[in-house]
Amino acid sequence: MSFSKLSQDQIELLQQRGCRAEDWGTVYCSDPDSLKYIRGVRFSGTVCFGKFSEVFILPGGVKKHSGLRDCTLHNVTVGDESLVENVTNYIANYDIGNHTYIENVDLIVNEGPSAFGNGVEVSVLNETGGREVKIYDRLSAQIAYVLAMYRHRPALIGRLNSMIDEYAAAQTSERGRIGDYVSIRNTRHINGVRIGDHAVISGTSRLRNGTVHSNAYAPVTIAHGVIADDFIICSGSHVADNTTIERCFIGQACRLGHGYSASDSLFFSNCQGENGEACAIFAGPFTVTHHKSTLLIAGMFSFMNAGSGSNQSNHMYKLGPIHQGILERGAKTASDSYILWPSRVGAFSLVMGRHVTHSDTSHLPFSYLIEQQNTTYLVPGVNLRSVGTVRDAQKWPKRDGRKDPDRLDCINYNLLSPYTIQKMFKGIKLLNNLLYSSGELSDIYSYHSTKIRNSSLRNGIKYYHTAITKFLGNSMIKRLENLPAGASDAEIRETLKPTCPIGTGPWADLGGLIAPRDAISNLVDRVEKGNVSLPELFDAFRNLHAQYYDAEWTWAYDKYAEFFGYPLETITAEQVVDIVERWKDAVIGLDKELYEDARKEFNLASMTGFGADGDKSIKERDFSEVRGDFESNSFVTAVLEHIKAKEALGNNLIERLRRIS
Repeated sequence: MSFSKLSQDQIELLQQRGCRAEDWGTVYCSDPDSLKYIRGVRFSGTVCFGKFSEVFILPGGVKKHSGLRDCTLHNVTVGDESLVENVTNYIANYDIGNHTYIENVDLIVNEGPSAFGNGVEVSVLNETGGREVKIYDRLSAQIAYVLAMYRHRPALIGRLNSMIDEYAAAQTSERGRIGDYVSIRNTRHINGVRIGDHAVISGTSRLRNGTVHSNAYAPVTIAHGVIADDFIICSGSHVADNTTIERCFIGQACRLGHGYSASDSLFFSNCQGENGEACAIFAGPFTVTHHKSTLLIAGMFSFMNAGSGSNQSNHMYKLGPIHQGILERGAKTASDSYILWPSRVGAFSLVMGRHVTHSDTSHLPFSYLIEQQNTTYLVPGVNLRSVGTVRDAQKWPKRDGRKDPDRLDCINYNLLSPYTIQKMFKGIKLLNNLLYSSGELSDIYSYHSTKIRNSSLRNGIKYYHTAITKFLGNSMIKRLENLPAGASDAEIRETLKPTCPIGTGPWADLGGLIAPRDAISNLVDRVEKGNVSLPELFDAFRNLHAQYYDAEWTWAYDKYAEFFGYPLETITAEQVVDIVERWKDAVIGLDKELYEDARKEFNLASMTGFGADGDKSIKERDFSEVRGDFESNSFVTAVLEHIKAKEALGNNLIERLRRIS
């Protein structure tokens, strides 16, 4: 876009239309015909504006022509076909894009050099400091995890912080930017904020020192009453309804509203926060809290749903709020639950009641933690048979709201993975050791400040055996799905050989990315030595994510000898058949337990509250009309179809293998 100085006739035309300038020699336009759409403007500093020939059609059919009306502009550039109207104070030091609509605002200003929220330190997990994460507009959950949790490697943290500082310096400017097709209406103060294309900002109270990383694929909406200081808001997110955020990173496709309050917190993809409060939390993907009385503080979460009244304490009134806790992926809290940090809850576990004994159940995933008379009782593995757990696993991929093709976070949705299965192997060993050390006839066993009943312990071993069988069977069947007809034992062994160099050893969950610890360690070693840039680190995590299934098989390969007694280096078709038969029993048995768990939602007790003015028959009819029939329920039919499909899959492979053998 080229601009030219105004002629004397053009200056006089603007003066006749109520415009004033400190120096008309610093006012430039690109289309003299557009001057008729400028009225009541005060120009100062250097001001450039483009062509105004189009009309905005507002909701309800109201039309407004592009142009400049009733505003003060200081050192501002306005692009083609934009509208700036009714600015109470002024707009200063901003570049405004094309087709952008700004109306009824108080102040938009950039004061001095600004990095627009890039480089702001967020005191996550520990309010008193020590785990600060410097945010920037391309921060991923994985990079944030390393920054927060790898403090045992100060050289690595120093290198990462240095790279983020360099990035923030590159974003620093004396001028703010408002992108193309942006709408800003009825908003009070915007100070030092970079606003991306297609953003919608309406009725906002204050935005200060931040980036709204919006784009055409995934616009950002910031609506009524929002106050945001020192922030990054990523593409596709929606922040509204008197939400207050301070020193926060809001990842892609997040939703915060209904008066939510958050400080020093990180929210990654698809998080939702309503009504409650967050302080110093690391909210990995799909962390959800909806209730007014819920406080999440100093914790790490992901795939988590917080029940109403869920609270934690990080302060024991000694050295200050220095404690932290972890709810591993998929953990949930029931209504009125409470945890006194420090504590760690295993993956896909459910917390009910008040827990003050600092337990660690990370090696016992899929469990219940239940409080009875101020004691934490642990029920290992029982969540594997819960219909709610499976329903959660099915809904997360469907609820991924990211429309931006440039996805920042790597998200693995698998319930069963090397990360959870390795814990089950340890869990079985741990529970068997408790049986041995405390006696098989004991009623209660003690573990990490929790109590386990005898029946719960034995059932836990059974559930973990079933889940491991299911996982290893799934992996083997997937590996052999393209085995040619008539293949020999040698060809089976060749097909089963791992092809991925990474995967052996322990695995970790880095804010949604499930990957081998060795591969992560090698990567951060290279970062520490200065051999990896920030974009390269971002891409390296993506590559690890893409390699998941190949690396998963590398990990699983050695487990068949340990679990089934069949080393894959010498396995035969007959032994594979045995594994598949066991897999069939495990999958079908677990599905039948899910089926029975779902049936509980349709029994007579669940009908309480239905048929308010009738007898039992009306109650059942009312229930049926509202909830439907058990056998036709979508989840129930899916379970039945899953049983049929898995049985057919197993039988097909068994038939092929028996022909081979």
